[in-house]
Amino acid sequence: MKRTEKYNLKIDGKEIKVETNSLAVQSNGSVLVTCGETVVLATAVMSDQDKDDLGYFPLTVDYQEKFYAGGKIKGSRFQKREARPSDEAILNSRLIDRSIRPRFNKDLKREVQVIATVLSWDGENDSDVLSLIASSIALSISDIPWNGPVGAVRVAKKDGQLILNPSYNQQEDSDMDIVFVGLFEGKEFVINMIEGGLNEASESDVLSAYDLAESHIKKIIEFSKTIAEDVGQKKFIPKPAPVDEELDRLIEDFLGNKYREAFFSSGPKEQRAEALAGLENSLLALIEEKYPQNTEKIKYTKDFLYELANKLVHEGGLRENKRVDGRKFDEVRKITAKTSVLPRAHGTGLFTRGETTALSVLTLGAPGDQQLIEGMEVSLKKRFMHHYNFPPYSVGEASFLRGPGRREIGHGALAEKALSPLVPDPEEFPYTIRIVSEIMSSNGSSSMASTSGSALALMDAGVPIKRLVTGVAMGLIKEGSDYKIMTDIQGPEDHHGDMDFKVAGTRDGITAIQLDVKIEGISRQIIAETLDLAKKARYNILDVMEKEISSPRAKLSKYAPKILTLQIDSAKIGEVIGPGGKVINAIIDETGAAIDIEDSGLVFVTAEDSEAAKKALDWIAGIVAEAEIGKTYQGEVKKVADFGAFVEILPGKDGLVHISKLADRRVEKVTDVVKVGDMVRVKVLSIDDQGRVNLKLEK
Repeated sequence: MKRTEKYNLKIDGKEIKVETNSLAVQSNGSVLVTCGETVVLATAVMSDQDKDDLGYFPLTVDYQEKFYAGGKIKGSRFQKREARPSDEAILNSRLIDRSIRPRFNKDLKREVQVIATVLSWDGENDSDVLSLIASSIALSISDIPWNGPVGAVRVAKKDGQLILNPSYNQQEDSDMDIVFVGLFEGKEFVINMIEGGLNEASESDVLSAYDLAESHIKKIIEFSKTIAEDVGQKKFIPKPAPVDEELDRLIEDFLGNKYREAFFSSGPKEQRAEALAGLENSLLALIEEKYPQNTEKIKYTKDFLYELANKLVHEGGLRENKRVDGRKFDEVRKITAKTSVLPRAHGTGLFTRGETTALSVLTLGAPGDQQLIEGMEVSLKKRFMHHYNFPPYSVGEASFLRGPGRREIGHGALAEKALSPLVPDPEEFPYTIRIVSEIMSSNGSSSMASTSGSALALMDAGVPIKRLVTGVAMGLIKEGSDYKIMTDIQGPEDHHGDMDFKVAGTRDGITAIQLDVKIEGISRQIIAETLDLAKKARYNILDVMEKEISSPRAKLSKYAPKILTLQIDSAKIGEVIGPGGKVINAIIDETGAAIDIEDSGLVFVTAEDSEAAKKALDWIAGIVAEAEIGKTYQGEVKKVADFGAFVEILPGKDGLVHISKLADRRVEKVTDVVKVGDMVRVKVLSIDDQGRVNLKLEK
């Protein structure tokens, strides 16, 4: 019988409450974790059947936002149920997944599902880190074979001060937002996941944040261990992977040294892949001939080849100081950078590193083109967007084209995070900015190629960013205390190495970091060395990019829309809009311009050509303008009466020319001088206390 128990822990003045097995009693493990009035339910479930035929570990992690948690009802008129997860929810799912996945027993072949559901959100305490902690405890107290727990904290920096687990208000406009996840490898504390956005921070700033995080993560780990020791279940022991000595000898005799030679060939990716595929296909044909229709032997052979590649990457690096493609460990692959590669795009950047190529295409839009985001936590408008696409041809495959998956959303968000600190404020550059990075070819670190290509596109478009941004993926091979850090990892080093540590930034500092590991974790020393090597690589890449473009274009593309601005009295917004939108719609229909008005009275007029924008802006200026005594206006006669003529001197504003003011002589009939539709020059004589304008006809 699973026990329900309650536990409390204080972290830097905030209390975390944990209640075990109180709600989802049929799951393998569940906890209710509370901080303030934010409440998260985490559940862990494992199937009771092995999936031996799968070539991967079947883990699913989901973070669920519930609008009721924030006291909101969202959605369209016809759909109020939560449907597809938001990008933010997907990123939080990835945050949890990347932290817990490396800790599972490699022999486990059963489906595992972890779900973190936000039941209550108080607007103060973040639910993502809380969900990660809850997921770790749920796994720890379950019978699922998982080598945890892990601990997690968020660190922000505002006004020069580091803040642990900041509130939402403290996160706004902060210079740093980093989540650290750590655990104990024996007695040694290590970090196994980092996710962060920074405002051109130094390497020492990151390490200072690490130092603040470490002691508090340790407290969370010890707290979680106490809970697991108290109410945890006996762990399921998966059956170990079989050993087939006869088949091992057959494979080794067939491959000899040929596989190693092909693996470390220094030619292009296609040539190496073709050589390896030829050997693998010949080997599989031999196995099929010797063991007809024996799927277990075929699977065993494929697993053997995977482990062999893993062994070659580690042995080659640690024992022979050799990388797969023959580069030095701190060497970046050949870089090329181009701009203005598409004639009609507002800005483009084509960035190639080795066999990875990203084409980034930028589009400028009106303020009204901003993306409206409605989530459990926030409702806001987003004016800078980076989207990442990974078509199957980029890796030489043929498969269905589908919508963006978690990987695409994650990679796009990382590049967006890296670029955001350089994007100018709307007061300086009012455009909505969307960049799409199309991965043309991929062999490692396409997200960092997207960051680089997008920075080129920003400058090519004339967006006033001060500096270029680039990034590099750093790798690691480690056995015991022996390790080597690899700069600019490519496919095999990413796939068979122990770390993927992406660092993006400018010459002035880091703007984004993301760490994933396949081993237990990495030490502070490795983090520090990696950051220093990444800085060196970043500077080398920027050298190449700056030769192509080092400052924004002086002019926007002739195909970019034109935006004009006007500040009006906010009390006059209603006059511009008109009853039922009649006035503003008339301006839009007449000029073709898009008009956006902020509550402050700041008006943005966007049009494809400057003349249309100016016409719309002048129209609005006329609507809000006030008639001035003594000033002469050109206006149209709108109405004629026995006592005078009404002339429109400003859009929507008429004045009266009394019959006595139509001429210097006596006028018998108004129509003897003016008729409806005439364009006349009039001078303002007076404005009474009710705003009525009296005019005189000028010659």
